[in-house]
Amino acid sequence: MRLIADLHIHSKYSRATSKQMDISHIAEFAKYKGIDIVGTGDFTHPLWLTNLKKELKEDGSGFLTFQKEKVRFVLTAEISGIFKQGGKTRKIHTLLIVPDLLTAEKIHNQLAKLGANLHSDGRPIIGLSAKDLAQIVFDINPKSLVIPAHAWTPWFSIFGSKSGFDSINECYEELSNNIYAIETGLSSDPQMNWRLSSLDNITLISNSDAHSPQNLGREANFFKLKTLSYQDMAEAIKTKNNKQLLYTIEFYPEEGMYHFDGHRNCKFVVNPFEKQYHNDLCPICHKPLTIGVANRIGKLADRTEGKKLLNFPDFKKIVPLREIIAESFEVGKQSKRVEAEYFNIVQNIAPEFEILLELSTQELYKQLQPEIAKAIIQVRQGNMFIEPGYDGVYGKVKIFDHKNASTQGSLF
Repeated sequence: MRLIADLHIHSKYSRATSKQMDISHIAEFAKYKGIDIVGTGDFTHPLWLTNLKKELKEDGSGFLTFQKEKVRFVLTAEISGIFKQGGKTRKIHTLLIVPDLLTAEKIHNQLAKLGANLHSDGRPIIGLSAKDLAQIVFDINPKSLVIPAHAWTPWFSIFGSKSGFDSINECYEELSNNIYAIETGLSSDPQMNWRLSSLDNITLISNSDAHSPQNLGREANFFKLKTLSYQDMAEAIKTKNNKQLLYTIEFYPEEGMYHFDGHRNCKFVVNPFEKQYHNDLCPICHKPLTIGVANRIGKLADRTEGKKLLNFPDFKKIVPLREIIAESFEVGKQSKRVEAEYFNIVQNIAPEFEILLELSTQELYKQLQPEIAKAIIQVRQGNMFIEPGYDGVYGKVKIFDHKNASTQGSLF
């Protein structure tokens, strides 16, 4: 059973999130994208949990249904932990995936009992260590998955340059064997992570971390499961079985907002492998740079390049369809023309992932406007120009026009 899953999103109760991140809009856009399983996000928020219990129905599979929609929901939440460990202040975001509403409610109640202000944000801040949070979740239901979120982001991640750790073992200690996966995040891809032998037994998953319906599926996971069940999905993640988790769908990591080193205020960005600065300081203002994901992976890696090992799940890179349409038409991706053409395609031709990944060249030219078909083929070939992101600034991907971009193709 072919299934595409986006397991990390946020609801309208998270900060800086669209008011459209409610169940009906999430389900609608999941259908447009071709997503079969989508995370609920934010089950620790009291109002959102009430909505989930009211609007979704458990069907015994570990997933939840919404009205007559084909998309299934799975209960997820992201927790922001700020704590001290090893003499340092750590800031770690953790993705929780659980098999039923009772487990979600028990986690919510336990965090509230420990004093967490769950009303303040869909992604609550707690003072527990990542390890202590994991212990609470496993004690409530050992079938739950605890996954370090966007593992390389400088701020708020397990390997982040600002407040993270150098290994899973350092963070989770005796619970490390219960951490089966990490989320690569928008600024890294599996090939970059393959440079670390310490991650050889860790499953690499990718999710959108969407704050709006339009951003659902900018990263996702392609499963082939025996049954439509939480148990089979969790088992595929735990075992790193590439016959069940075939590949992840990836944002171009250079487009992520923390790929290269830089300082946003001075508009200074640099390839960390061609350093033009000293002591990690901005050469313009002499304040500390934000050390990006490429640099951080390089510091912890024990391989010079990332090669796929036998039986590892693979990955495929995409550029979102809206961006492709916008560049094809030479207009902004928020323009009415792009909006109209996007909905024409996903409502009348095929969902976005089928368009981007599966339709043949012949079908693309038959079904789409020629400039859009040409752009999709060019993206599949990796023939693009990319200006990497840095210090909270998204990178820029150019398919046809490279006047404002400095790098052709992928850097890794």
